[in-house]
Amino acid sequence: MSADEILPGGWEKRISRSTGQQYYLNIYTKQSQWDKPDKPAENTSSAVGPSQVQCSHLLVKHKDSRRPSSWREENITRTEDDALRMIMDFRDHIVSGKASFAELATKYSDCSSAKKGGDLGPFPRGTMQAIFEDAAFSLKVGELSEPVRTASGVHIILRTA
Repeated sequence: MSADEILPGGWEKRISRSTGQQYYLNIYTKQSQWDKPDKPAENTSSAVGPSQVQCSHLLVKHKDSRRPSSWREENITRTEDDALRMIMDFRDHIVSGKASFAELATKYSDCSSAKKGGDLGPFPRGTMQAIFEDAAFSLKVGELSEPVRTASGVHIILRTA
């Protein structure tokens, strides 16, 4: 195996049955991602931030998402702007107290984590898409993110631990 094929512990390279593209799977967390995971930083200390966080998220996919289908909709046709408007509306409902994060995520999230109120469980750096991960690690416990756009769609993230 060449140096550029070495993956962090727990990660495997796989081929998607639906697209034929390679992706990466963390065999412990069952998280998958298209981007090759970074090696964990050596000598990481809590002085530079937590080694892992726990978050919930609510994902709204759009027609240009990398996989525009979900458990809710077989063929997603909304635009990215429509997805952003939906996320902003959900965020407003959470902030105003009209609905809980878990309630909205369970009902409307295009991620399979909807079954758990959007809970992704604890995850270390290098397991999520970089944009999502940067947003998640920058939040304080209990803090809700602004909309986060990734290749998967538009998210709001709630840091829970």
